Amino acid sequence: MNPTDTKGEHTMPDYTHRITLSNQRALVTGASRGLGAEIAIVFADAGADLVITGRDDAGLDATREAVKKKGRRCLSVQADLRTVEGPRVAGLKALESLGTVDILVNNAGVVHVDSLLGTSLEHWEETLNVNLRAPWLLAQTVVPKMIEQRRGKVINISSLAGVLAPEGHGAYSASKGGLNLLTQAMAAEWARFNIQANAVAPTVILTAMGRQVWGEPAKGDPMKARIPARRFGEPAEVADLVLFLASSASDFICGQVLRLDGGLSSV
Repeated sequence: MNPTDTKGEHTMPDYTHRITLSNQRALVTGASRGLGAEIAIVFADAGADLVITGRDDAGLDATREAVKKKGRRCLSVQADLRTVEGPRVAGLKALESLGTVDILVNNAGVVHVDSLLGTSLEHWEETLNVNLRAPWLLAQTVVPKMIEQRRGKVINISSLAGVLAPEGHGAYSASKGGLNLLTQAMAAEWARFNIQANAVAPTVILTAMGRQVWGEPAKGDPMKARIPARRFGEPAEVADLVLFLASSASDFICGQVLRLDGGLSSV
């Protein structure tokens, strides 16, 4: 989007044409539940056709049906992002189905809560493979088409734990901190092709898993007391930010790690 014409006059289209995904094609990972499902449904509501990936077939089916109810096309791909081939196959199937991927959302992630001394090699490698290696492999597969068309969006779902490391999240924080810097590297290399790469770093979000972990007042209340907003985030709040980053309204935002934390990182 170019907000000025050749005479330097303002020609920005109105917001309904800026914050829309009409005729866009998106690949969203980890879309069988939680944030990935929410993002996929919001994208469909904004006009995008989708390919969604995950390991839970039943969850993928539910998300696909929700997308189709919005009147959009949706292909679900069962993919294990712990492996090398899983991300590559998912990316290739998305290209085969959609022709190109205009928006890549690397949402899939895993966490194992343990001390650094207690973390097993298996859990360390699984965390790094899913949270850091898979986004790189997916980008390697789909970004060449974005470069060819001189347009694209890469949105990596990181975490505030990748900025401020909490106890018991060593592998997770290492993976998300790496993802933040990978996002900046993507921006440095691809912004010249009109591809914007950004990351979203939320604090606790009340997905089903978030409610299970933080729903008990004895655990959740002390954490909420640390957040200036005095509450946790909702999945729709993450999805709406991702929608903004996927739309043309964010075309000059690139290489950023946007903290969605109710002010937690400011105190």
